[in-house]
Amino acid sequence: MVTKQEAAEVVRAAQFRSGRSWSEIAEAIGRPQVWTVAALLGQHALTAEEATKVGELLDLGEDVVEALQMQPYRGSGRQEVPTDPTIYRLYEALDVYGAAIKELIHEEFGDGIMSAINFKVDVQRRPDPTGDRVVITLDGKFLDYAW
Repeated sequence: MVTKQEAAEVVRAAQFRSGRSWSEIAEAIGRPQVWTVAALLGQHALTAEEATKVGELLDLGEDVVEALQMQPYRGSGRQEVPTDPTIYRLYEALDVYGAAIKELIHEEFGDGIMSAINFKVDVQRRPDPTGDRVVITLDGKFLDYAW
C-alpha cells in the first residue's frame, strides 16, 4: 500500500495527464471542489465509492484507491514556513492579519475559536479593473470555550 502523501503525488500526475479539472472530479463524486482537492492531496478520507469513482476517472491503481480511503494525519507536517509562493502568501496573510481576526472573533462571539473541523472553504475569481482578485472564504462554526 502507498502512503497518502505518495497517493497525492500519483493523483496530481494522473489529474494532469487526464486533462480533467478538479471541478469535474468533485462533481463526479458529489463533493465541494475545495474539499475534493484537499482530500485527493491527502487531507481527508474518501468513501470506498468516492475513491473507486476517482480511481476510474484518473485510471489509478488499487493501492492508490485504498490510500485515498485511509484516515489522514492532517496538516502539512512541516515546521518551517513553506516556500511555495501561493502557500507562503497565505501564511503571510495569517501572520499579518491573524491576531486582528482573532480579536474580532472574540469581540463578536466571545471566548472561543473557529472550527476547522465543522468548516467550509471556497475559492472564487472576482473581476477587478486593476487585475482579477482571489476571494477565499473561510466558513467555520464558532466553538465557545466551556469550562
